[in-house]
Amino acid sequence: MTPRTRTGAAALAAVLLAAATGCAEADRSAHGPAAPGKPSQRPAAPGAASARPAPFTLVASGDVLPHDSIIRQAAKDAGGAGYDFRPMLAGVRSVVSGADLAICHMETVYGAEGGPYTGYPAFKSPPEVAAALKETGYDSCSTASNHTLDDGAAGLRRTLDALDAAGVRHAGSARSAAEADRPTLLKAGGATVAQLAYTYDTNGYPLPEGQPWAVNLIDEQKIVADARAARKAGADVVVVSVHWGTEWQTAPDERQLSLGKALTSSSTGGRPDIDLIIGTHAHVPQAYEKVNGTWIVYGMGDQIAGDMINYNGSYDRRGNEGTLARFTFVPPAVPGGRWEVRKAEFVPQFFDTARGRVVNLNAAIRKGEEQYTETRDAIREVVLGRGAARDGLVAGE
Repeated sequence: MTPRTRTGAAALAAVLLAAATGCAEADRSAHGPAAPGKPSQRPAAPGAASARPAPFTLVASGDVLPHDSIIRQAAKDAGGAGYDFRPMLAGVRSVVSGADLAICHMETVYGAEGGPYTGYPAFKSPPEVAAALKETGYDSCSTASNHTLDDGAAGLRRTLDALDAAGVRHAGSARSAAEADRPTLLKAGGATVAQLAYTYDTNGYPLPEGQPWAVNLIDEQKIVADARAARKAGADVVVVSVHWGTEWQTAPDERQLSLGKALTSSSTGGRPDIDLIIGTHAHVPQAYEKVNGTWIVYGMGDQIAGDMINYNGSYDRRGNEGTLARFTFVPPAVPGGRWEVRKAEFVPQFFDTARGRVVNLNAAIRKGEEQYTETRDAIREVVLGRGAARDGLVAGE
C-alpha cells in the first residue's frame, strides 16, 4: 500500500519517508506454552577449580517490527484480552531458548499501557512484546534503531522499563548518562559477554534536549572505545549490534564493508577488541562473512514484520525473510586469550503473514512443508554469497 504520512511535525515527514520506507507494510490483516528454560549449567565437579570455563552458544535474530497487522494478530491471539505475541514466535522458540545466550533486535518503542498503538511510520508497540520475547528465550535486545525516538524520550523510557519488567536486558539506548556508560554484561556458559549496540540515525529526530547519551549512534572510535571499556569491565566476549546498511539491498554496502573491516582489525595487546558483529536494518537477509578472523552478520533480515513494501510500492517477500545466527564459542587455550567460534550456523526463517507465524524453514521443510523450499534456498544463496561456507558456516535447524 502507499505509506501513510505522519501527522504532526511536517518538517520530519520527508526524512521519515526517505529513511524508513522499508519499514512500511501492506495493510492486509494476517491470518503456547511458555518457553523452556535455558540450558542448565552443570555444577563444577569437586576439585575442578582449575578446569577451563564452559563453552557457550549464542543465538541472534533480526528486526522485531510490529506493524498494524502484527498488532491485530497479537490481539486476535490474545482472544480479546490484550495482546499475545508468543504464538507468532513459537516456531523459533526451541532455537532461541536452546541457546545459552539469545539476543534480539527490538526495533520499535512501546506505547503507554492500554494504547493507542501504531505501526508505520511512527511505531508505538504494545509493551506485551517484551514478555513474549522473554518467554521465547531472549536474554537481551539491542534497542538502537532509526525508530528509537519515534515517541521521543518518553517512548524510549517506556520501552526500557517494559524490558526491565519482563527480565530482558538491553543495549543501545538509555534513560540516564550512568546507564549509557555502563556496558550490558551477560553470563553465558563460563563467559561474561558484553552487548553493545548502535544505529546509523534516528530518522531525523534529534536526541532529546540535554540527553546526548539517549541513543548510541554509529561512530567507529566510540565503538572501539566502548569495546575496550567493556573488556576492562570484565567482558570475555564483546558482541556489537549495529543497525546499518541500505534497505532492500542484499549486498552489504560500502559503509558496512569499511566499518566492518575497521572494527574487526582493532585490537589491544594482540587480542581483538570485538568478537562478533551482528547487523540489522536492511529488512532483507544479507551475507555472513569472516573478516580479520571475526564473524560479521551484515544483516539478519526481519524476524517479525507485516507484509513489507519496497521502494517501488510493491509487496516484497524478502522483507519477511531472515536468519537466526548461532555461534558456539569455546574458551581460550591460554588465560587471557580469545574465545574462539568453534561452530558457525545460520537458521533460515520466514514470517508467514498469512498465518501470522514465524517459520523455522529447515524444520518445516523436514516435516513436509515443501512450499517453503524456494524461500529457504533464496536465503541460503544470499547468506553464503561472500564465501562464508569456506570458513565453516553451515545451515542449522
